[in-house]
Amino acid sequence: MAEKIKMIDITQKNLHESPICGLKNIEHEGRIRKIEWLKTYFKKGLKAKLLLTEKNIQLGYIEYLPGQYAWRGIEADGYMFIHCLWTYWKEYKNKGYGRLLIQTCINDAKKEKYIGVAVVAREKPWLANNKIFLKKGFKIVDTAPPDYELLVKKFDKSAQNPKFKNNWDKKLKKYDKGLTIIIANQCPHTIRFANKIVDMARKKYKLKPQIVHIKTFRQAQNAPTPYAAFTIIYNGQLLTDHQISAARFRNIMNKILNVL
Repeated sequence: MAEKIKMIDITQKNLHESPICGLKNIEHEGRIRKIEWLKTYFKKGLKAKLLLTEKNIQLGYIEYLPGQYAWRGIEADGYMFIHCLWTYWKEYKNKGYGRLLIQTCINDAKKEKYIGVAVVAREKPWLANNKIFLKKGFKIVDTAPPDYELLVKKFDKSAQNPKFKNNWDKKLKKYDKGLTIIIANQCPHTIRFANKIVDMARKKYKLKPQIVHIKTFRQAQNAPTPYAAFTIIYNGQLLTDHQISAARFRNIMNKILNVL
């Protein structure tokens, strides 16, 4: 008999008991930060939904909120915006669970009279790729380097498209001295990656990284990369626009500094 899957809403009432983006450890720094972030954005219309197995193991997640509050480098007023979508564990992939989560967002957006649903996709890690959204009728309406795509499913065909903020090079120039790591609590995993990279930067390269915490949706929308949640910049050069391991950071720095 097929396993029963249940969908639950993360709310103020069950927030502390629910797995948060796959994190159950209540002492995990990223989880603690994410919970505080969620509390703030629940008040602005954010919805977060879990898919759980019969044994209460998290297998899927979606998070969406009104586009004006999006923590990505976009303009999407009037749209519901999807921050995150994922399904976990190999045995639960390609079974329609991701499409189920997207449809839940679409239904909520229609019920709340939004003009459509928007999402940022890419092939690289930490964001879903465009395939699942294209299958649900989304269309690509804008792009940003190196491989970001802004997709939309409109309910009002005459509505103005959302768009990326752009001016990425200009924004990078603000961080033209030393090593800068930009993180946002919208993703609870960023702090773990940042801490390990900071430790390596100090010990191996004798650098003093500047840690920039994005604290508002406006700061996120004007970050130097579309993803916004995690960025590493060295002397104005973008090293990565998504979470990477300390080993990957070491390889990048060794190449830049010609270290053998």
